[in-house]
Amino acid sequence: MKKTKKYMYMGNNMILHTAVKYFHSGQDWSHNGFPDKEHLPHFITSNLEHDAVKLVLEHFAEEGIASVTFVPASPKTGHVMVDDVIAAIRPSTCMISIMLANNETGIIQPVKEMFERVKQINTSRKTIPKILLHTDAAQAIGKIPVSVQDLGADYLTIVGHKFYGPRIGAIYVKDLGSSKEVPLYPMFYGGGQERSYRPGTENTAMIAGLGQASKLVTENIDKYNRHMEKVRDYLEDRLKAEFGEEICFNGRIGKSCRIPNTCNMSLLSVDCSGSEVLSHCTHVQASVGAACHAQNRPSPILLALDIEEDVARRAIRLSVGRETTQEDIDCAVNDLKQAVEKIQSKNTCTSAQRVE
Repeated sequence: MKKTKKYMYMGNNMILHTAVKYFHSGQDWSHNGFPDKEHLPHFITSNLEHDAVKLVLEHFAEEGIASVTFVPASPKTGHVMVDDVIAAIRPSTCMISIMLANNETGIIQPVKEMFERVKQINTSRKTIPKILLHTDAAQAIGKIPVSVQDLGADYLTIVGHKFYGPRIGAIYVKDLGSSKEVPLYPMFYGGGQERSYRPGTENTAMIAGLGQASKLVTENIDKYNRHMEKVRDYLEDRLKAEFGEEICFNGRIGKSCRIPNTCNMSLLSVDCSGSEVLSHCTHVQASVGAACHAQNRPSPILLALDIEEDVARRAIRLSVGRETTQEDIDCAVNDLKQAVEKIQSKNTCTSAQRVE
């Protein structure tokens, strides 16, 4: 997992650092009549972001590099509200970074509508920096159609392993190299590879693999989307039939749309964490939160959505794929059922021993 994190973190780091340099370049915005608190570049993001964005911005704030507003998501929708993001804009706002789809709940964020609103605001920002627009689309690529033109993004981040490619990432930059309005600055210096934006010999094989994976997604996204949604819905129907009122689907919030592969649920019939349930499974391999983090605590994402801590502690994130079948789902549900039965049996024995 380390390489996966490295490539995704590197791309987002590069974009976020670019926004800081962008704010300080060109006109001397920091002395353009701003109040003292506006001397720093200001970022807007959500409280649902992956650590690849969240931790970078927290570091900026701690080191006095930038100020950051973490807009809370609405527990009624599972996503940030566009009006809340717009209300957070300041004269010194240099970038808005909102993920396209959450990696734990699968809920799709209203990025397109948000970016359209910000572009209208940008037209009136004559003497202060225009707001750059970034979305981390790592979780969405390969599950739903994604178009940078349709979203109106200046920057977009992807990582190959999320859509059956190699563990390497890439970033999209609007009009790269030909537009001062959407710049890209290197974080490291050395060789002249990748037009001097990122030094180091290119990994040709992995780049070719990423390109081929992207091609397959472009050609087959509708088919992939339909299949995953059908299988995911079957999974949730089978789980509901098996566990009844003792299951809670954490990604089903209001009428919000989800990417088609993700099912985040909590089994309430056993008083133990999701990771303990998984440890009793023979076949199911899943995570209890972000897959690239070891977690023995309730997911901060679920807690941010006002999901009760006891429910969040029991959460399990299940994902289906392009080749997942209904037979696979039946096997997985039966595996979870026997895992619950094992835990219940063990707890019953423990209670009996205590009585004796």
